[in-house]
Amino acid sequence: MRSAVHTDHDGYLIKAVGVSELVQDEPIALFDKLEPVELVQPEETRLVLDDTPKFRRSRLFLESVLRRTPLPRSERGLALADGFLLNPLPYQQRPAELALKGIRPRILIADVVGLGKTLEIGLILAELMRRGRGERILVATPQHVLEQFQREMWTRFSIPLVRLDSLGIERIQREIPAGRNPFTHFKRVIVSIDTLKDSSRYGHHLENTRWEAVVIDESHNLIGATTQRNKLARLLASQTDALLLASATPHNGDKRSFAELIRLLDPAAIADPNNYEASDIEHLYIRRTKVSQEVQNHLAGKWAERGPSTPIRCAATSAEEKVFAEFAQTWLPGADREGGPVVDRQNRLFPYTLLKAFLSSHVALKETVSKRLESPKCTDERERRALATLLELAAKIRDEDSAKLAELITQLRERGIGPTSTTRIVVFSERIATLKWLERVVPEKLGLKPDAVRILHGGLPDQKQQKIVEEFELAGSPVRLLLTGDVASEGVNLHRACHQMIHYDLPWSLIRIEQRNGRIDRYGQKQNPQFAALILTSSTTGAKDDTTVAEKLLEREAEVHRSLGSAEAVTGEYLADREERRLMEDLLKGKSVEEAVEPAEERDVLADLLADVGTLGDGPDPQRVRVPSLFGSTSDFVGEALQELYRDPETELDLAREDGMLAFNAPPDLEQRLSDLPASYLAAQRVDGTVRLKLTFDRDLAQRKLDETLQKKQTSWPDLSYVSEIHPLLDWLADKTLVRLGRKDAPVVLANVDEPVFLVQGVYCNQLGQPTVVEWMAVRGLPGSPVIEPLDQALRKAEVKPDMANPKADVDIAALEKLVPEAIAAARAHLEQRRADYDESIVEPLRAYRERVDEWEQLALEISTSRSNKVRDAAATQRQLIAELETTGQPLLRLLAVVERAQ
Repeated sequence: MRSAVHTDHDGYLIKAVGVSELVQDEPIALFDKLEPVELVQPEETRLVLDDTPKFRRSRLFLESVLRRTPLPRSERGLALADGFLLNPLPYQQRPAELALKGIRPRILIADVVGLGKTLEIGLILAELMRRGRGERILVATPQHVLEQFQREMWTRFSIPLVRLDSLGIERIQREIPAGRNPFTHFKRVIVSIDTLKDSSRYGHHLENTRWEAVVIDESHNLIGATTQRNKLARLLASQTDALLLASATPHNGDKRSFAELIRLLDPAAIADPNNYEASDIEHLYIRRTKVSQEVQNHLAGKWAERGPSTPIRCAATSAEEKVFAEFAQTWLPGADREGGPVVDRQNRLFPYTLLKAFLSSHVALKETVSKRLESPKCTDERERRALATLLELAAKIRDEDSAKLAELITQLRERGIGPTSTTRIVVFSERIATLKWLERVVPEKLGLKPDAVRILHGGLPDQKQQKIVEEFELAGSPVRLLLTGDVASEGVNLHRACHQMIHYDLPWSLIRIEQRNGRIDRYGQKQNPQFAALILTSSTTGAKDDTTVAEKLLEREAEVHRSLGSAEAVTGEYLADREERRLMEDLLKGKSVEEAVEPAEERDVLADLLADVGTLGDGPDPQRVRVPSLFGSTSDFVGEALQELYRDPETELDLAREDGMLAFNAPPDLEQRLSDLPASYLAAQRVDGTVRLKLTFDRDLAQRKLDETLQKKQTSWPDLSYVSEIHPLLDWLADKTLVRLGRKDAPVVLANVDEPVFLVQGVYCNQLGQPTVVEWMAVRGLPGSPVIEPLDQALRKAEVKPDMANPKADVDIAALEKLVPEAIAAARAHLEQRRADYDESIVEPLRAYRERVDEWEQLALEISTSRSNKVRDAAATQRQLIAELETTGQPLLRLLAVVERAQ
């Protein structure tokens, strides 16, 4: 059984999960005061001579214990950083390093677009899983990146997440009883945050679910204390140990709003939301840009240099000039026009909304005008007449009168889009009406089949959005042109199959332009990203065309990217919508665009946060921890485990090995552990009703197969799975190996020793059942003069290894068993001494945090007496957390094996 222990009014609450065949993966919870719990005493261990070839069973048993024992909380080094399907870059390992330093892994990853936040999240989750603190994971992302995120976690880290999109929710309704909490049925879940925020549907389930790790991607969308997303985030933050927030635009420029986001991570970080410094939250926050020194040091050759942002001017046609003239004469001059503005002060920005619609397309202008005329708020007769005039002029513009459409067709042809080409380009537009129009007219003009063009926008169902992104990514699919709105400007990876982007229209926001460009300008891009923007120009006096705003913003974003690596600090606005609104207001005041986007002179904590935080130049790589192992490689462990568990795996599992791959039919209990993966993915691996696993331990081969998969037409999920150290296969093998011995048994191994060596595991835990001290000990010198040395050192000396021989000699088991109590006593004394040694690393951070909570509570009460009850409650919660994390109770000791010399 795998177990955790919590204290309760009925004694100790023991939660366990079965590992043997009869109770495989079945949970149980019991109170020791209400139900008898038999504590296995290590002194009563029975010794069993291992008669398997090369002591295979003993070596597998020891390896499985090593693998299935969580690393202690006191171990803050990275254990797995180099074992995944990605380049081991120190800058991407920094967030994991930061997360493991704190008393709880709760951080905001604020790296700019394209640096690899998803990979950084995967590294943290993997380290938590190795520590036994990642069994229950919830990931919340925008709906259009659900599959992309899920696929990255599986293909690169071997972390299976069940995807609860619309089809996944249907699966819940089919598989579990009505009213059952879906978040207790599935251990690791990825779901859209917009799905989760439906409190009427999921609120009561989430309130009754504890998680070990919660990830919220694009977390800037949580800002706003009254929003559903914010309420959801506060609920999730209270229900989890680890909390990982990710956002390239981490705040909206408001110190109070950002303070609320930080308080999700640590309620005691900021006492006064109006007055705090970057140093107050440096333990919770990390941000790097592409120009950060450490990033540059490690990206050489792994991220192609960004190409220029090229404005392509398109002279307005005569039909379009008439619309520009109408704007100049009627809508844009402002209060000095005869008769005053067309709209009242409350709607003073609406003329710019109309102008932006027209700069997108005549069809977008028609839609915007029509909606305004249909609005019950549009009652002013002068405005209605002016709108009717615009609508009439827009209606007279034919497709062939669109200068930007003509130039788009020219640009697409010149860049290689055609019936027989393989080139792919993404075209952005802010307006869905424009996108739908382009989808209708572009294919015919380029001689493309309808399936060569896809349109992506937020109005599509989640499954459709995910499918479109996947189709564009697959080189073997017919898609050549992706027409997308700004729904794709957050989180979507388009760089694997594309390096060219055209802005059909430009947002009036540096942030949004940067986010768009980041879809193809990302870590892993192998070709120079190319950007172009269609700039509609007018010769009408007083007209405000794309050279007024859009062209200047395009140039400014490129400058900022080169010099600062990020755009947010330039205007002092940190949300695209607010940035755009302020720009419009500045234009109304008579300011130029250059004046509007000048860097703010004053710097405060938020400006500081946009600089590098948590970055190093030539500093040391993150600390590593070496976990003892009896096998030369994971592949060796898997091979021997299959031989131990099955008499004839080649026949029973149809096991085959070739070209660096291992393939076999998954038994039902292993297939169950893979059930979180997409049903379509598992169905593709199914042969005659059985899932046939294809595995590799070769990272280069796995990456080649992943790249080859993207050349296919049907799926971006490779059929070959890379086996990382947290792959479900390894847990399955370890669990099945562990139950090969009785729970009170320990094997005896004959090896190169002069005296018996007793291998003992010692563990101290906190109130949450999480190990705080783990010692692997070898006891020799018995009877009378016990000596303790590290277990792995003793195994090396004894030459316990795969090629050792088993002479199957007789051993005096009874004599060895008489020494067991003394060996356990010696190990217990050593463990107690080691606990004192561990105290500095365990107790000191908790003591320091308790002092910070005390200081925070006092300062917070001085600032706001009206919040006194909330402050005291928050402080009490944090103190209770500290108490739960302290080492407590008696140690657990377990005799693992005895190494004896052959007689």
